[in-house]
Amino acid sequence: MTLPGSPHIAWRGDDLFIEGRSVAQLARAHGTPLYAYSKTSMLAALASYQRALVGRDHLICYAMKANSTLAVIQTFAQAGCGFDIVSGGELERALAVGVAASKIVFSGVGKTRAEMQRALEVGVMCFNVESEAELDLLSRVAASAGKTARVSLRINPDVDAGTHPYISTGLKGNKFGIAHQDALANYLRAAELPGLEVVGIDCHIGSQITDAGPYLDALDRLLDLIEAIEARGIAIRHLDLGGGLGITYNDEAPPSAEALVKSLLDRIDARGHGHRKLMFEPGRSLVGNAGVLVSEVLYLKPGREPDGDPAGAGKNFCIVDAAMNDLMRPAMYQAWMKIVACRARHEPPMRFDVVGPVCESGDWLGKDRELAVHAGDFVAVLSAGAYSMSMASNYNTRGRAAEVMVSGDQVWLIRDREPVESLFAGEHLLPS
Repeated sequence: MTLPGSPHIAWRGDDLFIEGRSVAQLARAHGTPLYAYSKTSMLAALASYQRALVGRDHLICYAMKANSTLAVIQTFAQAGCGFDIVSGGELERALAVGVAASKIVFSGVGKTRAEMQRALEVGVMCFNVESEAELDLLSRVAASAGKTARVSLRINPDVDAGTHPYISTGLKGNKFGIAHQDALANYLRAAELPGLEVVGIDCHIGSQITDAGPYLDALDRLLDLIEAIEARGIAIRHLDLGGGLGITYNDEAPPSAEALVKSLLDRIDARGHGHRKLMFEPGRSLVGNAGVLVSEVLYLKPGREPDGDPAGAGKNFCIVDAAMNDLMRPAMYQAWMKIVACRARHEPPMRFDVVGPVCESGDWLGKDRELAVHAGDFVAVLSAGAYSMSMASNYNTRGRAAEVMVSGDQVWLIRDREPVESLFAGEHLLPS
């Protein structure tokens, strides 16, 4: 069976391996649910961007929201990445692994005064400002602290990325960014406000994008703006084109990062902007296909034929110990993620809905999947490196999964399984 995504997660005979380690053996050693990541896969995905940018003044800023586990951040920091953050918590995570604040860009539509103050205190590289109101508040916070906030305005170019509406961010109906038609006026205002220094321009149009066309459309609109802004005497030193490149979950065929970046560079050069510092904010495309969620099959529950339809096929349920609190994407986006048995059984498969123990009908990981499994077997949800553990919750008072990183034959436990007592450790009973 051909697996989507990373070549570092593949079959060896009847067993699923992540690099040099059997996934089933990892599950037995560390328990389930378990997230397992291929370090080699992450670095190979990053290398695709790096090859295209050789010889260019650039910074690749890993979008931490995709997967903010410390060891994942550390992996990209050691490979020379900067970081794109969207909260004060993400800032502290980056600083905790030794990331230089001068390599951090702060995005997000709802930065608080306290988050701005902390980011100014440590000296982040740039704030990606997303509204006029944010521009005004950042100016006041910076001026009162005697600091200068370097700013880039995130422009909403009204370009359809052709992706799920929940992860589309570049249309005028989305909450993100400053409308294209309002951009010039906001740049002129930013240049006059105290405590601010204009340094760049930013755009991010969505996530899981599988076509280069929307990127090129957005780029043209940004370059038009740069020319208009600089004609008014405001220098734009860097051009940040965001992230959003999709991965293969099933049969999607996105361009490689190298091909996408080269097409953008060709357009940038053709329009005379090749001298600018270039920034990208990839997330999913670096980590998505590097991870799997491993789960134990608890029960197989055969379905009944629908009433009045004796020839109909009833639903069969494969009940596993991972749930929507561990992996929210299927319930939230109806996302399709491939599910495979970690060890092949040479027997006819059955069609199952793969569901978890959480008390919601929306608690499913995959519907209508062909699997040959028994209770006690392990299954793996593939392409689970992005927006999976980072979105996990404690719903139903379930501790979050353990995580391991694999490199060759080496395995490191990078997050302990969350013990139940920690889930209510900060809570307080009322007085008797």
